[in-house]
Amino acid sequence: MNLMEINISAFRAINDLGKQFAFLDPVFFFFAEYTVYLLALAVVIYWFTRTNENRIMIISAALSLLIAEILAKLAGFVHANNQPFAELSAVHQLVDKAIDNSFPSDHTILFFTFCLTFWLFGKKHRLIWMILAVCVALSRIGVGVHYPADVLVGAIFGTLSALLSYAIVPKAPLIQRLLALYERIELAVLPRKDKERSL
Repeated sequence: MNLMEINISAFRAINDLGKQFAFLDPVFFFFAEYTVYLLALAVVIYWFTRTNENRIMIISAALSLLIAEILAKLAGFVHANNQPFAELSAVHQLVDKAIDNSFPSDHTILFFTFCLTFWLFGKKHRLIWMILAVCVALSRIGVGVHYPADVLVGAIFGTLSALLSYAIVPKAPLIQRLLALYERIELAVLPRKDKERSL
């Protein structure tokens, strides 16, 4: 069995779960489509706690996402495949999506870069964030828009980029200076009323 056959077999094993257990369909759909809003809300909340650590964390996560997406674009030149629903028969497809290169998974990259960064910075509930990242990755297979290899490579890129950014951003004097400049401008526009606590 070659790698593509293993990839397809693993896809079928996960995607067919929705056919066998109907209650999984809304679960897969929720994680695949709506958890991105939860992540966006968390980013906004962390940022506007107005603590240096949380803001450095968000900057680190954003930089790691940029690095991972660059890696993803490069990987797309080396290998490309369309979504499983466009290449295979009898796919249990739960979301509509334009047909394009699905390798690697952007959703998985997004969640692994941010959720692993939350973990590295020691945020409360960090285990829940990592479980969420894994659930999102699996859900993208469950709804029929990604192969396991798409999400696996996305997770690898997200993890490596988060680790690299975590090693660079907190120690970078330029980042601290730019953040201090931003905070002076912010303070002039939105004065602090009380001392916010770190999440």
